[in-house]
Amino acid sequence: MGKVYLVGAGPGDPDLITVKALKCIQEADIILYDRLVNKRLLDAAKSNATLVYCGKLPNYHLIEQETINHLLVKYAKHGKVVTRLKGGDPFVYGRGAEEAEALAMNGIPFEIVPGITAGIAAPAYAGIPVTHRDVGSSFAVVTGHRSKGKPDDKNWGNLVNGVDTLIIYMGVKNLPYICDSLLKHGKDPDTPIALIHWGTTSEQRTVTGTLRTIVGIVNAKKVENPSMIIVGEVVSLREKIAWFQDCESHKERLSIIGETV
Repeated sequence: MGKVYLVGAGPGDPDLITVKALKCIQEADIILYDRLVNKRLLDAAKSNATLVYCGKLPNYHLIEQETINHLLVKYAKHGKVVTRLKGGDPFVYGRGAEEAEALAMNGIPFEIVPGITAGIAAPAYAGIPVTHRDVGSSFAVVTGHRSKGKPDDKNWGNLVNGVDTLIIYMGVKNLPYICDSLLKHGKDPDTPIALIHWGTTSEQRTVTGTLRTIVGIVNAKKVENPSMIIVGEVVSLREKIAWFQDCESHKERLSIIGETV
């Protein structure tokens, strides 16, 4: 019997992967990896490792989730060390729990290797702290995507009245609906909001506005997925502590992954 590692690859910058996650890549016989995984991380794999792309686009899945579950079980039963490599953290909208359930049901040994999630890392790279003692002591992580045919079960009233900062995954397509829902439940129209596209990577792009203006700004600037949405007064701190652009202006950056492999 082999073993499966459900591994978080981090938010995009390959240097943000954990030491344990990197070891899982290096030791794997089989690596099943997602679309948002930085491909540079795969350079650390063994030369004879089998790489299986499991990329998913909005409304299009190259490999269905049930097939991924089946492959994990099959490879492990053949005695392979399998690394299931996911962007961010496997348990934060990564369907890692579903895969863990499938493995447990089939008696497959597995481990969970947490990763840095984009909901924390992308705003940090954009100069936006998700908490701040003066303007935001609480935050909630929610999905902006609704499954086909399923009603939206978020309690927008509680989110508006009980949480300082909202971190929204997969919400670009539904941004007008998200803004309308927050406004209808009493959120101030002048509340700052940011969208961070491809956060922590060299392609990172951040746009800011308010709940009143952001939809027009996003449409004008053609911001697409993958993007994190941050709603709250913490967004205003970006003007003071944005740092990533300045760092990226230096062409020579130490790459831990590059040195490792």
